[in-house]
Amino acid sequence: MKTRLAALALLALPIACTAMPEHTDRPEAASATTQVMVLGTYHMDNPGADLVNIDADDVLAPARQAELEALVRRLAVFQPTAIMVETESKHPDLLDAGYLSFDPETLQSDRNEITQIGYRLAHELGIQRVYGVDTREGEIDFFPFDKVQAFEAAKGVDLTSSMIAEVQAEAAEFSEAQKTETISQLLARRNDPVQIKAMHNAFYYGLLELADAESQPGAQLNYGWYARNALTFGKIAAATEPGDRVIVLYGSGHAYWLRHFAESTPGFSLVEPADYLEN
Repeated sequence: MKTRLAALALLALPIACTAMPEHTDRPEAASATTQVMVLGTYHMDNPGADLVNIDADDVLAPARQAELEALVRRLAVFQPTAIMVETESKHPDLLDAGYLSFDPETLQSDRNEITQIGYRLAHELGIQRVYGVDTREGEIDFFPFDKVQAFEAAKGVDLTSSMIAEVQAEAAEFSEAQKTETISQLLARRNDPVQIKAMHNAFYYGLLELADAESQPGAQLNYGWYARNALTFGKIAAATEPGDRVIVLYGSGHAYWLRHFAESTPGFSLVEPADYLEN
């Protein structure tokens, strides 16, 4: 059991007892920090699973495939030793089942960003350590937006419509940018620290005013979203060792909290993806 996990026990208690195998392909730097690049992405296969969804163009088109290859070359400069993706793993060591069965031929058919960026990068660099670190369900609801809506209906207020409209406007701007920008440039947009903070504060913290003496659904949504990302970072901590260089490939809505944990957790440091993207 890693010594630093004791310091993370309050972050994600269920993870503290996870026994992880020794890693053989990480740098031998016991006193070094774990460097974490949080690369927030958009959903390239258009699953329609978010509150507001981006209409992604076809990443299987030859021009987009060339851009993805260029993106991987840029990310390779970081020399990652492990890649964390937004899937749940049932393996005791958290290895991602999708990558364990990965066939490079799927790059020509699977539009999902995990395959197109995460698996492509791992395959090109010969990285075996691809981990599924997501948690979809827990002791609490991670995104109880239905409670927010019920509160608004009961109180006769409508705060969320304007918030959602702002997110929709940002999604429309992103869709327009697809006409002229490369995938690397599009990702640079989604990983702008100023934009990440502004969007998070406007939506999540803006919901805190939906409260009265009996019910605080905005607060519930905030701590639910925090919990999901805290559990994710707990798994990242369990799967890494000091000296690792990690890329966390996740939907950009998670970037605020994952960046926070990388910056604030002892033994970890945040690496800005902008240094490895086309601006």
